[in-house]
Amino acid sequence: MPRRVSVTVEHFPLAREFRISRGAKTEAVVIVCEIADGEVRGRGECVPYARYGESVDSVIAAIESVRADIEQGASRQDLLMLLPAGAARNALDCALWDIEAKASGQRVAELICRTAPRPIETAYTIGIDAPAAMAQAARVAQRSLLKIKVGTEGDLERMAAIHAATHGTRLILDANEGWTDANVGAHLQAAAAAGAVLVEQPLPKGADAILAEIPHPVPICADESVHTTEDLKALRGRYDFVNVKLDKTGGLTEALRLVTRAQELGFGVMVGCMVGTSLAMAPAVLLAQLAEFVDLDGPLLLAKDRPHGLVYDGSTVAPPSPDLWG
Repeated sequence: MPRRVSVTVEHFPLAREFRISRGAKTEAVVIVCEIADGEVRGRGECVPYARYGESVDSVIAAIESVRADIEQGASRQDLLMLLPAGAARNALDCALWDIEAKASGQRVAELICRTAPRPIETAYTIGIDAPAAMAQAARVAQRSLLKIKVGTEGDLERMAAIHAATHGTRLILDANEGWTDANVGAHLQAAAAAGAVLVEQPLPKGADAILAEIPHPVPICADESVHTTEDLKALRGRYDFVNVKLDKTGGLTEALRLVTRAQELGFGVMVGCMVGTSLAMAPAVLLAQLAEFVDLDGPLLLAKDRPHGLVYDGSTVAPPSPDLWG
């Protein structure tokens, strides 16, 4: 019996409005790709992202464009040639990993992790709001690692307020391309004063050359500026870390290659996510076993996760169960 591919669009309301420098959202819209081969089924989830020119319709169309190839037995390596990096390839790639694991009886973790996967610390994200509101949210969260969204007017006040409210908490500041050449130096100094351990993507992709010329009082992490291994060469001297997300790399296959090459070139590694369910996070949790920083809190931002979801305990997230993925 040949393989069969099915595609489903699912909507997951958020627990509360989530705001970054580019706008706000109240639900996560995800696409789930399922590949069935006889009685064995593998799933992968992706999140279409408008910043990268994606929509639900465009991602579904991309998946449909390779349906025949997948159903005729195309492999993960074939997929790298069939589709560009992005959400569509991610859903298919992760579904192929899942079905391979179930068909072989060998967990994905056994194939890609150097040691048995363990619960790992993940950041918890505080969306953009007034400084006092963000400080209160950070205080109530009671996490060992917080990711603070910045990138609009009032960031200096936000940083100061959150620092005062979270003594001892490690902070990642994510500007989502929202700072400018004129303010990036002062904002990085303020981030250092606030005790930040990492600053993500302070300047727009393609307008970040100044990062090679100014001090880095806090390590700077590329996010929008890095999608695949081929992007790394241009980032040297500008960034200290890279944020690897499966929806950018186009799946776990390329993400593993990207992490390996980034470490060879001396970059630190962060593994992050879009706002999705535990199905999207599951392969990333295994990838994150290799990372210094982890931001896989997507399911915690939802009003309700899917069944067999990842187990979060305080500031840690456990590896996925076989009922979920892999």
